[in-house]
Amino acid sequence: MPVSLLLKIRGKVPAKTAVILGALPIVAILLLWFLFTSGPPEERRIAPTILPSPTEVVQSIPELVKDRDLLHHIGASVRRVVLSFLLALMIVLPLGILMGAFGSVGAVFTPVSTASGYIPIATLVPLTMSWFGIDEFQKVMFLAMAFGIYLLPMVVNAVESVPDVYLRTSYTLGARRLDVIRRVLIPIALPDLWHAMRLAFGVGWTYIVLAEVVVMVDGLGFLIQNSFRRGPREHIYLVIVVITLIAWAADLVWERLGRMLFPYRRSSS
Repeated sequence: MPVSLLLKIRGKVPAKTAVILGALPIVAILLLWFLFTSGPPEERRIAPTILPSPTEVVQSIPELVKDRDLLHHIGASVRRVVLSFLLALMIVLPLGILMGAFGSVGAVFTPVSTASGYIPIATLVPLTMSWFGIDEFQKVMFLAMAFGIYLLPMVVNAVESVPDVYLRTSYTLGARRLDVIRRVLIPIALPDLWHAMRLAFGVGWTYIVLAEVVVMVDGLGFLIQNSFRRGPREHIYLVIVVITLIAWAADLVWERLGRMLFPYRRSSS
């Protein structure tokens, strides 16, 4: 591909070229990792307790899977993320739709929604511990609050983005306010709502470690913290890869379902 096309502003890159370009930084990181961790442990530029070699990380996979019961911890984290996401949806979707549909509802809750967006998510950990205890319920509530803070503005924006022409047409045809919400606003906003839920679900995996390291019972966050304290350090990097792969796989599922449900809006899914 000519260099002029690669440097074109907003130019489209062919799929094969995009794959090659995307692989370059990954290959560079792996090469640097190998170079800085090659050789005997006492001669390395970076100590193995800080950064083990790629080979050592790969060799520790059986121990993580069998001896430390990786599948159980994956199941615990997935359960927490899904439950908290569903809980957040039960509250945020109706509230966001009402805020986007009625200016009066939006005026009531927008200040709180805006202010909550500036709250550091980590500060919710001690708050939820004081409100909900230190058991499983606290972890689910913490993640649900993190989901809600991120998702609510996007739900409101999706509803507000519905063109007014649809509302005027529905009123001309004699639709009532409830009918406008149920049959106009929500169906038209649904692709954007789906996209918002897809993005929000990925956010939960960025906070799962915070939810699971306070009172360590199980989960991927527990594995990371336990590996940091007791070793082996190789498992820290493996669990980070596992979290990334799970979130990536979930995003692919959301994306494929979005293509099936909204084929007319593929660019937004």
